[in-house]
Order: sequence, then C-alpha cells, then structure tokens
Amino acid sequence: MSYQVSGRLVRKFDTESKTASFQTREFVIVTAEQYPQYVKFQLVQDRVGIIDGFDDNAEITVHFDLRGREWQGKYFTNLQAWKVEGATAGARPAAGEDLVGDAPAPDNIADVDPDDLPF
Repeated sequence: MSYQVSGRLVRKFDTESKTASFQTREFVIVTAEQYPQYVKFQLVQDRVGIIDGFDDNAEITVHFDLRGREWQGKYFTNLQAWKVEGATAGARPAAGEDLVGDAPAPDNIADVDPDDLPF
C-alpha cells in the first residue's frame, strides 16, 4: 500500500544499525490541519540518507508504505518512507532521486540522428 502526506519536518533521528547488514532511521513531521498530527516515519537500508537534504522546519511530502507484522504474539505497524520531496514549487529536487533531463532538448527533433543511441 502506497500513501503520501505533507507536513513540516520536526526532527531527524540518527541512523541505527540493527545488525551488521540492516540499518534504520526515523524522522517526524507535523501535519498542518485543525488538529495537527505528529507522524513518525522509518527509513531502511539504502534510503536512510534521503532525509539528509532537508533542514528542520522544511515543508516536505513523504511517500510511504504501510507495513505491519506479527512477532511473538505482538503486532507492529511501521510507516516506511521511500521518497521525500520538497512540498513547494521550486524546492530542491527530491532527496534520493536522480536528476533527469540535465541535457537541453534539441531545437529541432528532425536534427537528431536516430542511430545515435544514448547507451
């Protein structure tokens, strides 16, 4: 299940190494509604750094999956973030995303050699 929510970044926690091959990081946003909600998200593995490009109080949009599991008769739910982007137009590119379209588009598409493959 994939969801998204926007809010203001409140806090970023340090990366935690759970095992030698598994790491997590959490961060909190507060929503802007009549009754603001403080929502904690979790980043895992290679995505722990995607929040680094954002300062506290930055307006962001978080794309996340709802994760649930059972362990020894107890139930746990996590909001696992997989993408974070600036919520305002003109904001920095989304952290963790590659920039696309760095080269300018040709003025006349007919001038492009179809045999000139980009790879």
